[in-house]
Amino acid sequence: QDKEKLKIRKLNDPPSAETVWDMIKYARNVIEEFRRAKHYKYILCLTLELLEICELSLDKMGAVFEDSNVYMLHMMYQAMGVCLYVQDWEGALRYGQKIIRPYSKHYPSYSLNVASMWLKLGRLHMSLENRAAGEKALKKAIAIMEVAHGKDHPYISEIKKELEDH
Repeated sequence: QDKEKLKIRKLNDPPSAETVWDMIKYARNVIEEFRRAKHYKYILCLTLELLEICELSLDKMGAVFEDSNVYMLHMMYQAMGVCLYVQDWEGALRYGQKIIRPYSKHYPSYSLNVASMWLKLGRLHMSLENRAAGEKALKKAIAIMEVAHGKDHPYISEIKKELEDH
């Protein structure tokens, strides 16, 4: 799966190996910069700067990398987290929807990482009053969690109760 995880865009003029390597170095640096800056996220303006870092780096990396590339996914996940932190539910949902398909390819069928993303998407849809999409996503999370945790796990009961309450 490494080829898929490091996928590069198909362009008329493919990027050189040096360009790809430079983009990998850039991605690693921006991820490290983001990690350092994240420790100060209690300041709202810095939080918005974190989102700007994500968006700018996604634009730059997106010129070379596919959305399924692990560096792109990492930055989208961070952007989703910032959107959740500032309660931008629509923004978080947009990033989550871009993340879920590659996650479903990169991770095993019953991965809790995938279940967690479906759970987030389901809750976001529900909070945005899109019940049908929310139920569908929550049911996908439950299906994975029933295999990973067992059908009687308290997490599953909690999510099923969420579905009943909405």
